[in-house]
Amino acid sequence: MVSKTNPGNFFEDFKLGQEIVHATPRTITEGDVSLYTALYGTRFAVNSSRAFAQSIGFTQAPVDDLLVFHVVFGKTVPDVSLNAIANLGYAAGRFSQPVYPGDSLNTLSKVIGLKENSDGKTGNVYVHSSGYNQRGEHVLDYIRWVMVRKKDPASPAVSAVIPELPKSVAADDLVVPETLNLSGYDRQLAGSPFYWNDYAVGEKIDHVDAMTVEESDHMTATRLYQNTAKVHFNQHTEKDGRFGKRIVYGGHVISMARAFSFNGLGNAFKVAAINGGRHVAPIFAGDTVYAWSEILEKERLPNRDDIGALRIRMVATKDCPCSDFPYKGDNGKYHPAVVLEFDFTVLMPANT
Repeated sequence: MVSKTNPGNFFEDFKLGQEIVHATPRTITEGDVSLYTALYGTRFAVNSSRAFAQSIGFTQAPVDDLLVFHVVFGKTVPDVSLNAIANLGYAAGRFSQPVYPGDSLNTLSKVIGLKENSDGKTGNVYVHSSGYNQRGEHVLDYIRWVMVRKKDPASPAVSAVIPELPKSVAADDLVVPETLNLSGYDRQLAGSPFYWNDYAVGEKIDHVDAMTVEESDHMTATRLYQNTAKVHFNQHTEKDGRFGKRIVYGGHVISMARAFSFNGLGNAFKVAAINGGRHVAPIFAGDTVYAWSEILEKERLPNRDDIGALRIRMVATKDCPCSDFPYKGDNGKYHPAVVLEFDFTVLMPANT
């Protein structure tokens, strides 16, 4: 009898160049936006206020860029990471067309790299995933790599192909919405007096705020994104896993840290790129997350004097305040409290 259920792909099931059309397009609603706000308490004015968003050229308040990322990501899980042990990293992520409530998103992926690990039980799969709206307009694409279980450890190893990944997304490749006009930008309503010109390369910012992860929070988030990875929601199986309990979806930590970053980067109104990222260590319910950021680069945008780009390293920790900016030691190893290193680029008004 042919099984009608999907057990998920194992490492042996992936082929270099394989193209995957992911099922279940998702319409993002006002309810999704409200639930996202309830989960993270994000306070960026452009996503919180239709009037504020319209004052700078959006047709309405756009969906938070990371909510877009999570929805696009969630579509890939049943095909890419249902049998994953860990999501390892991100690169070359670029946001383009704004997403508004009522837009429907779907995702396509292509396998661009494969490498079996030395234990013979797992392998790393590299995929390039792209999200589109109902009109076929590009909204986001990114590369991620994930460690996936082998179905049969005795199966022969494939020839390793590891894609060359860019260090960051170039300023010329960043997308600024065509209708954006910051002449009406109100920094008082935005909640921060600091513009692009006020930041310096090398500057570090302790975002001060923190949040304890509850089981209900990360379970709600995982379901919101339709992320079906077993490691996040099946305690029955995970009690026998590496940690004896469910791990929190790494994207949940990214959204927490981004929400905290409002305190110090309140005018960073749009995420333009995901340059890289690494989930350094897992998070579990009961852990308290903090975050700090470092300005890595400042870039002018072509033909725009009113907007600048900031490339930021955002570091999240667990059960450790960030006043001392915990990161790496002289030996190159991460501080034991670090759980996330996330390299991304934001857009911010510039003083002209």
